Amino acid sequence: MTTTSVTIEELRTLIAGVLEIEPKEVTDDAHFAHELDIDSLLMLEISTRVESGFGVPENAVAASGATTLAELHAFLTSHLTPEPPTSPLIRPRPVSDPAVRLFLLHHAGGSHLLYRDWADHFPEDWQLCLLEAPGRGALQALPLIDDCDRLVDYFHAAIAPLLDRPFGFFGHSMGALIAYQLTRRLQHQGEPLPTWLGVSAYGAPRRDADSSPHLMADDDLRAWLRNGGGSPPQLLDNDDVWRKFAPVFRSDFTLVDTWTPPRSPEPLPVPLTAFTGQHDNMIGENQLVAWQRLTTDFRGLERYDGGHFYLMDHQRRIAAAIMAAMRSAAP
Repeated sequence: MTTTSVTIEELRTLIAGVLEIEPKEVTDDAHFAHELDIDSLLMLEISTRVESGFGVPENAVAASGATTLAELHAFLTSHLTPEPPTSPLIRPRPVSDPAVRLFLLHHAGGSHLLYRDWADHFPEDWQLCLLEAPGRGALQALPLIDDCDRLVDYFHAAIAPLLDRPFGFFGHSMGALIAYQLTRRLQHQGEPLPTWLGVSAYGAPRRDADSSPHLMADDDLRAWLRNGGGSPPQLLDNDDVWRKFAPVFRSDFTLVDTWTPPRSPEPLPVPLTAFTGQHDNMIGENQLVAWQRLTTDFRGLERYDGGHFYLMDHQRRIAAAIMAAMRSAAP
């Protein structure tokens, strides 16, 4: 079965239409044959409409043995196969009327799980929105996106309805690139801009960058990732696990490696803070300080003990830094 859901009211209306009666006459527990006078021909018509309308396999309704509307609805809802979700937004803590929204973007080869515990470190009226790229987690059935502009398109469509109050972006590694490009997209289209932008473990874009991990042989790529830290050994050392996740890494690195920075970008009118691990052997501090030429308001470089994935050990401190930066940047 292919449909996502079917409500009992939809079924009630469908059956009433076949019987040419008012929907209210099709009560939940009215017996099809005894009380609604549904004979075999009418049941065949109902079955056909249910099967075509809700993507139900042929003869499934007859095989269910359902004799009432309630039984038919229970059968269908227990056998429907949900379609994969298409929204990249994950909100770990519901907030009905948030004062602030913070959008968090993950690294190459990663997922929203990088930020799964962060909500605990922010005020209750802050809504954290974790953005998940296709091809992982709940979006595993969706095709991977290996082009920066297309991923920005995808995220932009998802967040556009949520820019009705102060918001900020924080991106780690590849996520910093996407956060930067999302901000440029909003500026170009005259949409609300973030109060603040945080870029972590990703150097300021430059046209002479020479990076090509997406072209590395498997063994070289695994060694490169191992050197960077952050990827669990069971992923890099187990051939079966690696084969499952390698396409995600290669797609994300293709996105990063093939993106062409703008020739002379106009500095963003958005306060920007850079974040780094003091022992990051993949990104030098000079590359992070270079972000100051891409903003009219550079708020400096935040340093933490650790390597490329320093943020795993400093959630509370980073959350405090983000809150302080956004509050000081608020108009």
